[in-house]
Amino acid sequence: MTVPVPADVPRLRVTTREIDSVDDVLAYADPASPLCWMRRSDGIAGIGNATTIAMNGSHPEGERMPRAARFAEAWRAVSAAAVVDDAVRLPGTGLVAFGALSFDDRSARESVLTVPRVLVGRRAGRSWITRIEAGGDPPAGEPIAYGPYWSATLGPGAQPPAGYEESVRAGLDAIAAGEVGKVVLARDLVGTVPAGADLRRLARALAIGYPDCWTFAVDGIIGASPETLVTVSGGTVTARVLAGTAPRGADADADVAASLALATSAKDQDEHLYAVQSVLASLRPHTSALAVSEQPFTLKLPNVFHLATDVEGELSGGASALDLVGALHPTAAVAGSPTDAAIEVIRRLEPFDRGRYAGPVGWVDGNGDGEWAIALRCAQFGAEPSRRFAEYSDTIPVTAHAGAGIVAGSDPETELLETRVKFRPIVDALA
Repeated sequence: MTVPVPADVPRLRVTTREIDSVDDVLAYADPASPLCWMRRSDGIAGIGNATTIAMNGSHPEGERMPRAARFAEAWRAVSAAAVVDDAVRLPGTGLVAFGALSFDDRSARESVLTVPRVLVGRRAGRSWITRIEAGGDPPAGEPIAYGPYWSATLGPGAQPPAGYEESVRAGLDAIAAGEVGKVVLARDLVGTVPAGADLRRLARALAIGYPDCWTFAVDGIIGASPETLVTVSGGTVTARVLAGTAPRGADADADVAASLALATSAKDQDEHLYAVQSVLASLRPHTSALAVSEQPFTLKLPNVFHLATDVEGELSGGASALDLVGALHPTAAVAGSPTDAAIEVIRRLEPFDRGRYAGPVGWVDGNGDGEWAIALRCAQFGAEPSRRFAEYSDTIPVTAHAGAGIVAGSDPETELLETRVKFRPIVDALA
């Protein structure tokens, strides 16, 4: 299909070449505002900015197209205008944009797709560098020594523990009234980090501590997510649904007991079923076949167990990763069900703007393939969306969020404990 290219779309020239083995792609990222996507030893890191597509909660005059659909349309135009010379042809080579989208379309925090000037990647034992011509001198594309260690302590934000339990009770009232079947409610922690801190230190700590999660850093949000929203590669789509959580046990026997209790919990099974049904309903219009296991499995992470279900399908109709991001987000795992009603309950009960927390984060290439996760176990840097890090003279504000799925039978104190467990990865890494 030929995509018409508006006159104002940048004409990018993209060249990818294989290079000697790179052990640490994160070392190539900007210390002040890292751009990366990693899992285990594979990953990509970007440097500089060739072009950015940014959108906030408002719509252009007369425009009613959903935000993700506008991103997909804009990205098709950028991709169609680009001249790409890719001698490596692996996932993450050629034209690539990193993306971080807000949870709520009404958020004051911008959603962005950023194409770096230089990209360094590693996958399956091969390494490469991509350079994108966009005028001016390109970044060197050399590793940068890590800056000093730093730490941050987080404390209660706009939603303190007692307020969270009250919100959970209000969420249960909404369920009892038939307004929703499930709603995911979050709370926040806030703190500061020193201005000029090497933020790659946080991404590195998360990557080491949680190697099986997606470690990401995009436009000021840094985290390690266990939940794949969607992966698109060569016409195949995969997703991993996580819903239902239990803390790890203190020893091997307690671990087994915690895993068994989660697997047999009617409340957690119900919560998980909502999330799986939400994903399947969103993917069916874009696929010719879908395969899903009959029962969830228990996923073990360093701090928690999750109920998990993997979904795989074959794409139909030429949908891109961004199209599927738009179709899937927000899932019942991070919003609730029915989706629109759950979003309204969240707006009513959460005393803050989630920003990019629980929103889509990942990357997309010029063919529409990509990997996207849900931004969980993360921290957002900068209190005001319009201010860049360089504008903070002494300290940079940082905010973290964690949430829990509320269904009939949920206990406010237990849900508060679940958020404490989910905060642990980011709190420990910041400290």
